[in-house]
Amino acid sequence: MWRRWSAALAASVLAVGLLAAPARAVNPPPVTSTLTSPNPADTIPHAQNGDTKAFAEIGNTVYVGGSFTSVKAAGAASWTPRNYLFAYDKTSGALKTGFTPVVDGVVHALAVSPDGKLIVGGAFVNVNGVSRKNLVQLDPATGATVGGWVGRSDGGLVRRTVVVGNKLYIAGAFHWVNGTQHSLLARLDATTGAIDPTFQIDASVARASSELVWGLAVSPDGRTLVAVGNFTQVNGQPRNQVVVVDLAGTPAVANWSTQRYVAPCYNWSFPFYARDVDFSDDGSYFVIIADGGRGDGAYCDAIARFETATRGAGLDATWVNYTGSDSVTSVEVADNVVYVGGHFRWLSNTNGNDSAGAGAINRFGLGALDPINGMPLNWNPTRSGAPAGTTSWGPIMWELWRGSTGLLAGFDSDGLGNEYHGRMGLFPLAGGRTVPAVNAPSAASGYLYLGTANGQATKVPFNGTTLGTPVASSQPNLTSAGASFSIGNKLYWSKTDATAPSGSYLDVSIFSGGSVGAPWVSSGYNNWFNAASMSGAFYLNGRMYYTRAGTNELFYRYLEPDGYLVGCTEFTLPSQGIAWGSVRGMAWVNGKIVYGHTDGALRAVPFDEAAVDGAAVVRVAAASAGATWSSRTLFFATS
Repeated sequence: MWRRWSAALAASVLAVGLLAAPARAVNPPPVTSTLTSPNPADTIPHAQNGDTKAFAEIGNTVYVGGSFTSVKAAGAASWTPRNYLFAYDKTSGALKTGFTPVVDGVVHALAVSPDGKLIVGGAFVNVNGVSRKNLVQLDPATGATVGGWVGRSDGGLVRRTVVVGNKLYIAGAFHWVNGTQHSLLARLDATTGAIDPTFQIDASVARASSELVWGLAVSPDGRTLVAVGNFTQVNGQPRNQVVVVDLAGTPAVANWSTQRYVAPCYNWSFPFYARDVDFSDDGSYFVIIADGGRGDGAYCDAIARFETATRGAGLDATWVNYTGSDSVTSVEVADNVVYVGGHFRWLSNTNGNDSAGAGAINRFGLGALDPINGMPLNWNPTRSGAPAGTTSWGPIMWELWRGSTGLLAGFDSDGLGNEYHGRMGLFPLAGGRTVPAVNAPSAASGYLYLGTANGQATKVPFNGTTLGTPVASSQPNLTSAGASFSIGNKLYWSKTDATAPSGSYLDVSIFSGGSVGAPWVSSGYNNWFNAASMSGAFYLNGRMYYTRAGTNELFYRYLEPDGYLVGCTEFTLPSQGIAWGSVRGMAWVNGKIVYGHTDGALRAVPFDEAAVDGAAVVRVAAASAGATWSSRTLFFATS
């Protein structure tokens, strides 16, 4: 992510002298996101055979590790033998012919030390003809071994390396580091390679097969570590597949645990399923991705967000996005986007099992999620385009990594963005776009619009407590309308249509100057959703809340404004003392749900997004000749 590249940049400067299902009442507000271009760059090299697993940057050089056996520059006719590690020029894509380390095993991890050297982790024994088990530091220009750097993983694979400040965190399948006992996790001095004896966090006891830590992330402030993999104990405490470590002071296992990675998924194929983890750029949350198939109450084949500051036992995610039994194998959180890669065909597919269920969104091996609700953003490059005779679809996206110029992807196939890209690709920042943060109108006063007939509404000034004088408002585009709600400058509204697969569409119109513009159908991905079943609706912080006539519950689904997508899962918000089945029309106004009723009155109740208590309901107005508040079409706007 961006912070990793920033650390690498700082290192290079120093060397020259100087980035679903909710179970918590955590409803993050919308954020502005910056997406890369979905069109892969045509200038970076290709690799052949095996895969690419790791990236790093120092100055204008990009380093690539993996299990490949040869590489070539974009457009080159012939392959150059390069086993496991190579470098190329970030600007031109030309291979760095002077960087020629000889590594005798697969490279899994790359990092940059504070003095601008390249740290390499993996499954190797010798580097440049000298024993350097699984961990080594190299000269970034030549690939020569830095002999004075003393780090060694004597006991097994180094799967991950993370540098924060002058601390190097490593994770893998080892039990000894620098001749001292450390089980699967260790911390070293990044500049010298010396072991840090104050870090003694030992993961152990595999669920099945061999114990290991597969994914590792450290928060940007260096205070929290999250590790995932095949273990069930950490320092003698039960921690199944996931552990959070407090790093402030003497490192210690945090009072954080979840049951969501305890139950087996398809354990005959997946001894563990928590595969990767990454923090947001500000460190406020982390995202865990998983493969595994399906399991009872488990986050199998899923992407899940957790809040960093939360502590306790039996914790659930803020949101979860299920693929419908397809693997997710890599995650990168950067620029307020959750990028995911793997062997999946859909996202938001809770209702599917190896097929697309209601609400599934097509995403072939790559996706970008809104961090506030886990819904897919409008970014869909796909893992496609491999020419005949190459590998079209491999099982693993090994790495997603935010470098200085975009998002690098490492994988085991030869197609990306419907083009040939051998085992790796770059989604550049150039040509990307900004996704604005949009929400319900936040003003304390404005206008309530009440549908009265086809093409007609009543506009009533409202300051959150008191109504003004109603006036007629001609809205010729608002026909066959049902429940409606505002997001930013758009009005979402149910439109009955006999040609719709469900009998109605969720339409969208620009709302400007008090007028509803010509509508368009929100998305073909919403055809399964019967918008006309809603008797009232409003939007807030990534959720569409709604009622249904005759059902005394307040429901919600996630809704993604970037693409107008309705979430596949219906949730119920806790409430008491309100006859939701009699609600007709709703709006969110300055911390309150304002709603109509079958009796024609307008009411309001405080709303904290966690629960609703009917004891706090107040009647704003009774039915009158000017406005009878019993229409499903009710929304709040500032014009």
